[in-house]
Amino acid sequence: MTDTASAVPAPIDPTETAAWRALDQHQDALTGSLREWFEADPQRAATLTHEAGDLHVDLSKNLITAETVDLLLDLAREVGLEERRDAMLAGAHINTSEDRAVLHTALRRPAGIEPALVVDGQDVDADVHEVLGRVRAFAQSVRSGAWTGVTGKRIETVVNIGIGGSDLGPVMVYEALKPYADAGSGSDAAAPLEARFISNIDPTDAYETTKDLDPETTLVIVASKTFTTLETITNARLVRTWLLDALRAQGVEFDEAEAVAKHFVAVSTALDKVADFGIDPKNAFGFWNWVGGRYSVDSAIGTVLAVVLGPDVFEELLAGFRTMDEHFATAPLAENVPVLMGMLNIWNVNFLEAETHAVLPYSQYLHRFPAYLQQLTMESNGKSVRWDGSLVSYDTGEVFWGEPGTNGQHAFYQLLHQGTRIIPADFIAFATPARPLRDGEQDVHELFLANFFAQSKALAFGKTREEVEAEGTTGALVPARMFSGDRPSTSIMAPALTPSVLGQLIALYEHITFVQGTVWGINSFDQWGVELGKQLASALAPAVAGDEAAIAAQDASTAELIRYYRAHRARD
Repeated sequence: MTDTASAVPAPIDPTETAAWRALDQHQDALTGSLREWFEADPQRAATLTHEAGDLHVDLSKNLITAETVDLLLDLAREVGLEERRDAMLAGAHINTSEDRAVLHTALRRPAGIEPALVVDGQDVDADVHEVLGRVRAFAQSVRSGAWTGVTGKRIETVVNIGIGGSDLGPVMVYEALKPYADAGSGSDAAAPLEARFISNIDPTDAYETTKDLDPETTLVIVASKTFTTLETITNARLVRTWLLDALRAQGVEFDEAEAVAKHFVAVSTALDKVADFGIDPKNAFGFWNWVGGRYSVDSAIGTVLAVVLGPDVFEELLAGFRTMDEHFATAPLAENVPVLMGMLNIWNVNFLEAETHAVLPYSQYLHRFPAYLQQLTMESNGKSVRWDGSLVSYDTGEVFWGEPGTNGQHAFYQLLHQGTRIIPADFIAFATPARPLRDGEQDVHELFLANFFAQSKALAFGKTREEVEAEGTTGALVPARMFSGDRPSTSIMAPALTPSVLGQLIALYEHITFVQGTVWGINSFDQWGVELGKQLASALAPAVAGDEAAIAAQDASTAELIRYYRAHRARD
């Protein structure tokens, strides 16, 4: 492995490639429908279904042919996808705007692999596993009861304070893997350890999260790399005040510094600021500038998961990430699922003019997965400037959204089936449920999956006029009950929602995002678009507090809104 950053080649304008022009011509000439394509090719489903780790991925209900796939892979080669992938994995500074390597994949490399990954003079593997070892030891001490609160009671609830990637990843994984939470060792307690999460600076978030907690059995993890993130540090101070006040209200006599040290730990590298807050720097777990927040759930940001779910479960999650990383790094492009799905998204966005992308997990445990993907994909690829600073001349990014089935069926599927927009959808389901139940003789999971299978079938094949009329419908109701079909979808299945499978799913979408960013020539690993609003919020604070000169300096709309707020704010 290299210990120096290689130069990053300039992005290739995809619209100037032969493959893009061929795709344009192919789209113009493409005829037929999904009904016709399936009838003409009995092997279509088999040909367009692929395996990646434990994931079974069916692309056959998308608006593609074998020629479409070949041309999309030609485009991937022309823009240098394989070379950029290899550069990322080797530690090249492909995050050009911040001159950084992009090494979230290093967070899940196995220990002892040779040769070691050395980047910018640092042994990345050694650094990663040193932190993972400390996280594991800490998690075991909490779970065994060796780590206690200031009164000697075992920890029962872990509150994670973070925002963005320091919140969305941990809360999504916790919700997905709740069946794996337990009480830890050395305890007769029946209740598993519980995680709670605070992210929003709205004070009701901190209040509602802590109002029914016992301060004696609560551990708080403050997750902020720099320990300066406004929302996170404000909430940390609020929770520190709550904990100390609640201990006093319960009549507990304690040393304040000791209480903070026993009930607060940090995920941060700013050890001086951690110490100033009152947290022992020995209880701070760091990560590196080559880990973007939205790619960090498998770093020390996952400490809350290691504590509540157990370090072994966390390691299984990392193993799932590794499985998909290895597939992405080694599988031929024609069998490489992240590549195929990423290029399929390019087809949908740039040739079929899709603007949004639905993610529809048929698993209640994955109810936060669409929100997690919103940050991963939209913060990564919501860009209009290429990595060399030039403006793009084509569409980039998609709006990712979704809800778990069958809730979504009764909310927005109408638009998916009969609206005027093409909305590609990813359906996700598992063969074995975590909580199997029966309604009399009915296996409820089978009823649930019948909906999963039915929805992608209905989107693909629709319902013709003849089929509607054959049911006895006549007149103006016929068009209303017709379904056009040819609504594209991908179906992803796995045996069960295990920690490994969840890791595979997360890494799959990480690599899909990378593929799209590479084709578009954008840097998927910075997020300058979030900065302006934060800067303006800080500058506006005096105006919101009532500084008339500061209010007068605002635009007319902002000034009037602030005056409305000040006139209507009820105060004690």
